[in-house]
Amino acid sequence: MRVSSRGPVARVIPRASATWMLPALFTLTLFTSATLLFFVQPMFARMALPLLGGSPSVWNTAVVFYETVLLLGYLYAHLVSTRLSVRWQVRLHMLALALPLLALPIAVPGGWVPPAGSTPVPWLLALLTVAVGVPFFAVSTSSPLLQAWFARTGHRSAADPYFLYAASNLGSLLALGAYPLLLEPRLRLAAQSNLWSAGYALLAVLCLLCALVVRRTHRPTPIAATSARTARLPLRRTLRWVALAAVPSSLMLSVTAYLSTTIAPVPLLWVAPLGVYLLTFVLVFARRPPLRHTLMVRAMPLAVLPLTMLMIGGFGSPLIILLPCHLLAFFIVTMACHGALAADRPEPEHLTAFYLWMSAGGALGGALTALVAPLLFTAVTEYPIALVAACLLVRPLRGGWRRALTADAAHGLAAGAVAVALLALGRAAGLPHDPAVALMLLSLPVVLVYGRAARPVGFALGLAGVFAAGALFGVADGRAGKEIYAERSFFGISRVLDDPSGRYRTLTHGTTRHGMQALDPARRREPLTYYFPAGPIGRVLRLIPASHVGVVGLGTGTLACYQQPGQEWTYFEIDPAVVRIARDPALFTYLSDCAPGAEIVLGDARLSLAATARQFDLLVLDAYSADAIPVHLLTREALALYLERLAPGGVLAFHISNQFFDLRPVLGNLAVDAGLTALVMDDTAVTAEEARLGKSASRWAVLARDSSALTPLAADPAWQPLVAQPHKPLWTDDFASPLTVLTAR
Repeated sequence: MRVSSRGPVARVIPRASATWMLPALFTLTLFTSATLLFFVQPMFARMALPLLGGSPSVWNTAVVFYETVLLLGYLYAHLVSTRLSVRWQVRLHMLALALPLLALPIAVPGGWVPPAGSTPVPWLLALLTVAVGVPFFAVSTSSPLLQAWFARTGHRSAADPYFLYAASNLGSLLALGAYPLLLEPRLRLAAQSNLWSAGYALLAVLCLLCALVVRRTHRPTPIAATSARTARLPLRRTLRWVALAAVPSSLMLSVTAYLSTTIAPVPLLWVAPLGVYLLTFVLVFARRPPLRHTLMVRAMPLAVLPLTMLMIGGFGSPLIILLPCHLLAFFIVTMACHGALAADRPEPEHLTAFYLWMSAGGALGGALTALVAPLLFTAVTEYPIALVAACLLVRPLRGGWRRALTADAAHGLAAGAVAVALLALGRAAGLPHDPAVALMLLSLPVVLVYGRAARPVGFALGLAGVFAAGALFGVADGRAGKEIYAERSFFGISRVLDDPSGRYRTLTHGTTRHGMQALDPARRREPLTYYFPAGPIGRVLRLIPASHVGVVGLGTGTLACYQQPGQEWTYFEIDPAVVRIARDPALFTYLSDCAPGAEIVLGDARLSLAATARQFDLLVLDAYSADAIPVHLLTREALALYLERLAPGGVLAFHISNQFFDLRPVLGNLAVDAGLTALVMDDTAVTAEEARLGKSASRWAVLARDSSALTPLAADPAWQPLVAQPHKPLWTDDFASPLTVLTAR
């Protein structure tokens, strides 16, 4: 390549090294841009968390915002690269990059308080727009625009600049892992924001260098000024790009939802599917893809069909096998879809249009899964739908649409009919709801489906039929018990199940049990599970005098049956579905039997407590037993709020049972920092007889300003002093990392 010896470019990129330095410069710039994109999203989420609470509807709104701004950034890149000369492209983009410098460092603006009593969604959109909208938009434009610039340089790699997209996604992948593992546990939010600002300044300098290179080396005839205006992209081709991008995006979110709600609430589980998703882009857009696209397409049936059997059979363990099975199938399916995109990438003159349609597909798939699916389904039904859609997309039709809609469709529907018939016979014969039985009954239809592996319509319809048969006969739910009711909201899936013995009714949220009641009328007022009378909270409610009691986390309303005459109880619950379930006497009767007029405040507990002036003698915080710990409810600032709402001589009771996190150091350090007395009771030695009666292992901690308030409990040897661990960080709104208290399981 030949580079002018005049001007600043010659000094930046010497003629002898321009061949390798030019791609290196653009690669580094795109890598930095992608890293900043995946750094700012979790960082600002942590900043806004104390104001917004842990509502998933708020998180979903933020995701939609980022995807929308990303789409706008890609639209900007497309319009700029196809409508303006290189000289004006450079000028406009340098201005676009300079504007965010006025808004740095990123922080929540002062005076922003979410509305009380109404949805925070419009407020959040406004906050995101003001605080991160301009910087995020500026960074999001870099990937397609810089690739279009590189295509103009005349470099020998410019004819196929898509390898730069692999570098971009590699930066995203590294940032995804670095934030929770390296940055969040070590840096406070202010330091994170300053680091992001420094990274943005570096990006601006790198973009300026790229612009100087393009100004000096671009081809005289602008890309897209000729061919892009004369050769339009076929609508069918662009719609296929949208579909191939939408399915993996939907699959990524649905895999995460399925694993966390059906198998196990593994900490930071969302990182794995998103990491796999980004990795596939790195692999398929690499200069020399390490895995052939045809290999991934052929491997799809071998990955999807066993996964189908596992899902229909309701396998919930062992996690060490199930988690890799789901992630491997997701990897292969996503590789097939993204590989089809990479194989169909257009000439550089259509590069920005290609990315624009891809971005539109990703946003569409995410919106359908995150916002629409919870309104339509009470299970993660979008997961099998996405799998079926992928099977329809990645293989070309063989024999045309006529054969696909006749012979192939008939074969697929027949496989589904066989699955329905076999499961119906199994139900009529009284066979148990067991994974082994499901595998046996479905083996024949699965073989029939595999017989059409090379024909997308027949295979996809057969797969859909097998999934439908399993859902129709409730194969996956049979082992857990008979499903009485299910409701899905932005907060997850709440299910009411009667256990196989017919003795108990349980409320589950994902894989976490949030309450249980005996079906025997003689025992239906007995508090069970973590709230057993002989357990920690039973002793607290029996020994600690309280006229006004506040409870964060309603569940089935079990604690209501501890209410005594003359006491006033207030419940704080974030999920409207849980309130409906607890109030329905056809499902649970704790509230209707023991506190029919119970006051329930709907909304995030921290926001609700901040909005009230009530004083409580006892405040029970039962919000930490699931994997998705609401960190903002367990910080120094949150504890200060609880103490403001605590009457003199009052007690705070924290339910800190958790499968993956040991929260004792967090509470111990908070107690020392606030000058409080703290006790903890580990009630983990549950006997077989207690388990038969409905008791569950639990861990509770109590905190008080005055040690005398805990004297009735301190006399019990089961309650031990809660010891601080100074080597563990003190959680604040500015610094809190669940990884610091992750247990070795």
